[in-house]
Amino acid sequence: MSWFTRILVRGTFVFLFMLAIQSTHGQQVFRTDVLVVGASASGIAAGIQSARMGAQTIIAEPSTWLGGMITAAGVCAFDGNHNLPSGIFGEFRSALYKVYGGPNKVSTGWVSNTLFEPHVGDSIFKRMAAATNNLSLKYQLRFNKVITENRGIKGAEFTHTQTGERIIIYAKQLIDATELGDVLANAGVAYDLGMESNDITKENVHKGPSNNIVQDITYVAILKDYGVGKDCTIVRPPNYDPAEFDGACTDYYMNKKRQKPNVDAQKMLNYGKLPNNKYMINWPGYGNDIYLNVVELNEAERNSALQKANEQTLRFVYFIQHQLGFKQLGFADDEYPTPDRFPIIPYHRESRRVKGLVRMDVHHISKPFQLENPLYRTGIAVGDYPIDHHHKKNPEAPQHLDFYGVPSFNIPLGALIPVNTNGLIVAEKSISVSNVVNGTTRLQAIALLIGQAAGTLAATAAKENIQASKVSVRKVQSALLASNAYIMPYFDISVSHPHFDAVQKIGATGILKGQGVPTGWANRTYFHPDSLVNRAELVKDIAPYFTIEDISPKRITLSETIDFILKEANDKQSRNGVTTSTNLTDAKNNNAKSNHRIDWNFSDKKIFTAQIQQAWIQWKLGYFDPSMPITRLELAVLLNATIDPFNNREVNYLGQLLN
Repeated sequence: MSWFTRILVRGTFVFLFMLAIQSTHGQQVFRTDVLVVGASASGIAAGIQSARMGAQTIIAEPSTWLGGMITAAGVCAFDGNHNLPSGIFGEFRSALYKVYGGPNKVSTGWVSNTLFEPHVGDSIFKRMAAATNNLSLKYQLRFNKVITENRGIKGAEFTHTQTGERIIIYAKQLIDATELGDVLANAGVAYDLGMESNDITKENVHKGPSNNIVQDITYVAILKDYGVGKDCTIVRPPNYDPAEFDGACTDYYMNKKRQKPNVDAQKMLNYGKLPNNKYMINWPGYGNDIYLNVVELNEAERNSALQKANEQTLRFVYFIQHQLGFKQLGFADDEYPTPDRFPIIPYHRESRRVKGLVRMDVHHISKPFQLENPLYRTGIAVGDYPIDHHHKKNPEAPQHLDFYGVPSFNIPLGALIPVNTNGLIVAEKSISVSNVVNGTTRLQAIALLIGQAAGTLAATAAKENIQASKVSVRKVQSALLASNAYIMPYFDISVSHPHFDAVQKIGATGILKGQGVPTGWANRTYFHPDSLVNRAELVKDIAPYFTIEDISPKRITLSETIDFILKEANDKQSRNGVTTSTNLTDAKNNNAKSNHRIDWNFSDKKIFTAQIQQAWIQWKLGYFDPSMPITRLELAVLLNATIDPFNNREVNYLGQLLN
């Protein structure tokens, strides 16, 4: 063999060997319990909650930021839930308070009670993730496709955006936490996009025909005040015309045919004023909203279309600097690692909406306690913001959907679970709601809570090795309550209240129903804890569980309450063939964290009453007299501590009692 031949053979061998190495290195395979696609607001909350519950969890995110619209899109001002500091949202807000020095330090703009710098939000999420066992973050992974087997979703394929490496992640449960529902679409799961006609929803809100119209999107700008005398004016953008922004504020209002503005330029900027002399530019009225429907486009087409949103914001920033005279305001140089200092992603207000086990419409918000299927019993996230649609830049869209008044509400668990699809749970803005309802469930705090519920559901399903649709509703709700999350939207019993759990659980049974009141920016539902129990209401509302006597007195006494508790407890023991006269339950504060428990004696009213009197002291309910009328709070605590209807009566995804 000649030297040339030997070199050629050796070179061929080396080439084939290196090709094999590249092929091996060109793909990585991971296995996990739960895979979250997208570190959006829902995605980061889902991943943290899932991992906290003991499930091995991976979050796959195309960027290097956590928090989606809250951080990467720059919508760093919470809309709603100020009085409902539920779960991970409450944790995140408390961390903001710690960073900035308290609630007053983040109440800097008039659009929200809580505003902050995007990079601070990202850093908080990263700290929360780093402190969470069982959680792995994988950045710069672009979603390619789902992996299916036997009509079930078993994982997903990604491409690493820097190396081109193919990444395969197998999981027992996958959560779609993308901004636009790309996973569910790729999986062939049924979904809706755009507005449904009233013939479909019967909501009597959008009365036109069905269409494919989505809400306006926004490329937010984070501007920074560089100080008096500084000129940060950008180069005049192409196609700039100040008339485009005529009416954005009273300082530039020439065309009287346009709606008259009610704020001057400084107040317009103060709308999104952030700590440390920064401004969130996210102005809907003749500002930087733009109508673009990019949902069904591929990545290249989206990026091309979104350039128009970028240009829209550039023109508005130039208008602020040049026309309104705020030359000292320029793009913040300490927020985003992008060449143009723009946020990493635009703010998408609407996405695909999965067809779920249930569909939440406006009736479930406006009259939740009056519907045939009581979905409120399955609540897993809460919100209090009005229905707010952005359609000002699309004259073909209805213009009456901004700030449509509703009470506070909860979201049913079945809205996160697709019909006829195993292995997939849906979060973020892609849950099963009507187009109208998306106008409130799309907001930041609610998205975090939807994600926390999705993580709870996924972890439970993975650990029990069952499908999400088979997971106990009450088990998911109990895990959320143990995480200081609300399942019922009660304004007047806060998460710090000693009987929060009892009120939440009894509220979710429907035995004691709340009163919803639209109040504007922060809607409310009241439990009325100090009101006396109304006999007629209780007789009707407790009937699905057991029967109490309907007699003439309007109020129910503590002694009567004791009587029907004893009757129900003994009837249940008879049905179950139980001979013991005791029931082991928590008597201290009805909180799962409590270690104090008591054996209730259901066979002797005198002993049982004495036990309750002793527990009354521990519960700090005050005066005790069996002849006194009982309050709603007292009844909730007593029912929860003794016969525990929340845990003893499971519900299905329609809110119907099962046993």
